[in-house]
Amino acid sequence: MPLEFAPEGADALPLHVIEQDALEDWLSGQSATVATWVQAAGFTGGLGQSLLVPDGNGAPEMAVAGYGTEAARKRGRFHLAAQAASLPEGVYRLEGLAQERAAEEALGWLFAGYAFDRYKDQKPAKATLVAPAGVDAARLEAIAAGEALTRDLINTPTSDMGPVELEAACADLAKEQGAEIEVIRGEALLDENFPMIHTVGRAADQAPRLIDMRWGDTGPNLTLVGKGVCFDTGGLNLKPGASMGLMKKDMGGAATVLGLARMIMALKLPVRLRVLIPAVENSVSGNAFRPGDILTARNGMTVEINNTDAEGRLVLADALSFGAEAEPDLMISMATLTGAARVAVGADIAPYFTDDGVLSGALDAAAQAVADPVWRLPFHEPYEAMIEPGIADLDNAPKGGFAGAITAALFLRRFAGATRYAHFDIYGWNQSAAPGRPKGGVGMGARALLQALPEVLAL
Repeated sequence: MPLEFAPEGADALPLHVIEQDALEDWLSGQSATVATWVQAAGFTGGLGQSLLVPDGNGAPEMAVAGYGTEAARKRGRFHLAAQAASLPEGVYRLEGLAQERAAEEALGWLFAGYAFDRYKDQKPAKATLVAPAGVDAARLEAIAAGEALTRDLINTPTSDMGPVELEAACADLAKEQGAEIEVIRGEALLDENFPMIHTVGRAADQAPRLIDMRWGDTGPNLTLVGKGVCFDTGGLNLKPGASMGLMKKDMGGAATVLGLARMIMALKLPVRLRVLIPAVENSVSGNAFRPGDILTARNGMTVEINNTDAEGRLVLADALSFGAEAEPDLMISMATLTGAARVAVGADIAPYFTDDGVLSGALDAAAQAVADPVWRLPFHEPYEAMIEPGIADLDNAPKGGFAGAITAALFLRRFAGATRYAHFDIYGWNQSAAPGRPKGGVGMGARALLQALPEVLAL
């Protein structure tokens, strides 16, 4: 179902949000019948608790939602999404929630309505919410729709989400939002000087391609580049089975920038938006690229291949070079790029790299404001030597195993030119279910970026 709020005038059941240490005071203001019912049911105000309270005829009179303690809330986000999932179908309105928490909790409630049901019926939350007073309901609905697109794209297996289908998803989005789209496919990539995109994808049945979507004709130029590796076997440096199981999500960078692009377009931000997605499948065949090969990138730099499983940075390199040629005001890349980033910050945080202190400050503040955690990692200049093999300009997979997220980011920066640039090394997957975030594909960093853009681009 659409992730939308109930109509403003809907007949809604009050849902009282009660912190654990405020329960006694709240009960003192209720009738003896309500107080007795709540206490008899064992409701303590604990985080995630919910309870329907009947009137004298047995019909629901109100509901109560436990909001726990501040310490408990710090260990998660979107807390009321748990109640959205546990309450029966109906329309609710929030009572007693602090205004500064309203937007986050309302968005989490919308997220609770998401379920990936393409292959099997699922059970998303059926409880709907009247948008709390003071929140921008249309903005939250646009954000939820963008996030749902990201999740759907990541969750879809490669049998139904190869480069062809990813291109179709981009075309559908372009048609919906009035954007223009151009696609360079197969051997035409060589004619148009995208050699590394072609090299990585040439062994697959579906031809590699570069998707170029544009929207907007006023404002600063914003370019989003998303890694679209629809499946990664590792190539000739074949991944072990356990490492290959989640590789349908290796296009999570593309999915995330498309979700962000949908938010930007739906909200009609005053930018000239460009989305570049190199869409490939890293497969094994007789014409697959090999360890030891030396490739020449679009910008003329040579790259020694020391591991065919470090393919994402290769396709991004050509796309970044192409994006930088237009000298945008800001260029962002997003990719499920390295396991090292997960070792550094885990699966829940989106690490990013930038040389721009203003951009970093805006991102960090925005991440806090919208509950979309990010963390800045360094473009550490002394590590540049680690990606310079001697026989070529660059090494796609430096030996040693140290600082893998940083060396990958340094590699990408070589192709961004003088453009104001940030790179996000995301995971794109929720390992276990949490309120508003079921197990599976998930957007990371997109909402923080959306929140930061007005400051960063002076919109």
